Amino acid sequence: MKFIPSQLMYLLQDRRARRNLRSLLKFVLVLVFFVALYSVLFHVLMEREGQQFSWMTGLYWTLTVMSTLGFGDITFTSDVGRLFSTIVLLTGIVFLLVMLPFAFIQFFYAPFLEAQTKSRAPRELPERTSGHLLIIGAGAAALSLAMRLRRFSYDYCILVPEVAQALELVDQGFRVVVGEYDATQTYQRLRAHQAAMIVALSDDIKNTHASYTIREVTGTVPIVANADSGDSVDILQLAGAQHTYQFMHMLGQMLARRILGTGTKSNVIGSLGDLHIAEAPARGTALAGRSIQDSGLRESTGMNVVGLWQRGRMVPPQLDTVIDPNAALILAGTTEQLEAYDELVGESPPVSSPVLILGGGRVGQAAAEVLRQRDVEYRIVEKNPKRVPDAANWVPGNASDYDTLVRAGIKEAPSVFVTTHNDDLNIYLTIYCRRLRPDIQIISRATQDRSISVMHKAGADLVMSYSTITANTVINLLSPGKVLTLTEGLNIFRVKAHSSLAGKALINSGIREDTGCSVIGIDRQAGLEINPDPATKLKSGDSLLVIGDAESERRFMARFPE
Repeated sequence: MKFIPSQLMYLLQDRRARRNLRSLLKFVLVLVFFVALYSVLFHVLMEREGQQFSWMTGLYWTLTVMSTLGFGDITFTSDVGRLFSTIVLLTGIVFLLVMLPFAFIQFFYAPFLEAQTKSRAPRELPERTSGHLLIIGAGAAALSLAMRLRRFSYDYCILVPEVAQALELVDQGFRVVVGEYDATQTYQRLRAHQAAMIVALSDDIKNTHASYTIREVTGTVPIVANADSGDSVDILQLAGAQHTYQFMHMLGQMLARRILGTGTKSNVIGSLGDLHIAEAPARGTALAGRSIQDSGLRESTGMNVVGLWQRGRMVPPQLDTVIDPNAALILAGTTEQLEAYDELVGESPPVSSPVLILGGGRVGQAAAEVLRQRDVEYRIVEKNPKRVPDAANWVPGNASDYDTLVRAGIKEAPSVFVTTHNDDLNIYLTIYCRRLRPDIQIISRATQDRSISVMHKAGADLVMSYSTITANTVINLLSPGKVLTLTEGLNIFRVKAHSSLAGKALINSGIREDTGCSVIGIDRQAGLEINPDPATKLKSGDSLLVIGDAESERRFMARFPE
């Protein structure tokens, strides 16, 4: 009920609604006129028949007859009186039973429901709103970012131009505002000058227009913008965007760096100062099939295995955990320690056959660029010749066609990239390639986060999401040094050591056993201690760098609340 006044105010602000209310008021006045007229005529006719009634009785009789209730307790005895009763009855049928409901619904109830609906998608944020993140656009990347911001308790709002789209997002639990991206009034109402960051995730032209418009409202709030085209990067920066990223290009590059046999064995996926987090495939190394305790990694490199990434699932490492050949090791260490790891496992065997790239769009082209730089042969399977400038590496045809895949070299290829923009097609191609080659490495691209687990079940060894890369990049910019989001759902977060951990050695703390997280660094006055020895005792006031997936992080915060 407390929202009804605000909904009525919203209704009264609409010009069409005010016009409808005036029409309804005119109809009500006409109806009141007829009720009053018939009440007076009732007294006149009754007095001619010798009957006396009060004015209240006249009003009572008029309303009961017009509403067709007709209790029959008051009746005329003359033909004139009966004719008058018939006229009042017919007038009531027309006015009360036909026109009044229609007028009420048309001129008040329907506009009120519309105003009630629109009030759920506000056009303005409260004046005191500050430190929030404003997201322009409502695509998969924007929604993924909003969900992660909500998980990290950041205030945010999504700007969309249409009320219908806003209401759909509100029903999904997102905080949405309605407004035009190219109007300065929009950003004034959304307190853009008090925002922590503004992220433009629409197309290049809209992002440019929005950035330029925002700069008329505030010149200090950082703007992060996505650029689909490389030509748009400079234009967006001229329009006012401080941070411009080609997220599709980044996705293709990250996919290509995960391929087996491209030089380095460890691939850095995130850094906090001198601390680097790297992925390293176990396949092709002497570590595959051995337990972590027997691997000798810590003794040889001083580095810890902080997790095993296996088909989209983070496996907490225990001393007796056996390293699966299909798993990727998550390593935490310094540059020197990662170099020691690369030297320990040795160089990867060269790629003997061309790598397949299914899809020649922006992601596929970016992956091909990385492979060219690393002198790795590749073949792009693509129907549209305009997408593949390098005809020597182009295999024309449909990627779901068996003969096309055979011509491209599916039977000999060590790896295949599935890079189309359609998640349904990517799942289909993943299943198909896995059936044709059970031993091939399949690296797939996902647009929607919800498709990641499905692709892993379909047989993909690694899945990377455009939405996740976008969200991770923004959150890392928003909270430097506090939270670092890495690959799909893997986070590093900084927390104060809980009082219950004071005086305990890491090995006896129960952190890894109880939560699945690993402590990869202890920040003290003397500096950051990377990969602390398991016998290291924690002290009150220590700042811990902890790594884990989203579920492990939730368990850690529940077990050791700040």
